[in-house]
Amino acid sequence: MKLILVRHGETVWNREQRVQGVSDIELSERGREQAEILARCLKHETIERIISSPLTRAYQTAQAIGRFHAVDIEVDVDLRELDQGIFEGLTFQEMRERHASFLNRWSADPVSLVIPEGESLVDLQRRAWSAVERIIKVSKNTLVVSHNFPITVIVCKLQNLRLARLRDVTVDVASKTYITIDGPRRTISLFNDTSHLE
Repeated sequence: MKLILVRHGETVWNREQRVQGVSDIELSERGREQAEILARCLKHETIERIISSPLTRAYQTAQAIGRFHAVDIEVDVDLRELDQGIFEGLTFQEMRERHASFLNRWSADPVSLVIPEGESLVDLQRRAWSAVERIIKVSKNTLVVSHNFPITVIVCKLQNLRLARLRDVTVDVASKTYITIDGPRRTISLFNDTSHLE
């Protein structure tokens, strides 16, 4: 089976470099354009299931892609973005100014820390991977629309990368990643592809 991981299109908060987390932000005009480009790029793929995070920006991206495929869009809450607690809504600059001490500790050890009023990367990986396992069990070609952190921790798991190396994995908005699953073998055949946006 094939698993396609798609990160949602751009939002205004992405453009403003603002922490979104589980805040429910819609796609920007540019994000809707990116979703349409993605949809056209994927329309000839054999996609038997489309599963989305419940957050609007992901669901809107899934809807655009789904227009070309005769399947209902399913929602899996385990694919939602990392809950970033007290950082939600802050710009990256504001986060650096107000929470420098925590960010320094996060930079040194992102795995053992829990974001205040949010969640840890370990918890995120556990729930995101449980969603992937449920998808694999059904064994149909599946497109998943999710977010930066869930896709990143899924890719870390697939590549046997420790979560401490999270920064080695970059997932851009409106990107697609292809994974081939053949029994116990899981192969990433295309990673963080944004060539369709050029």
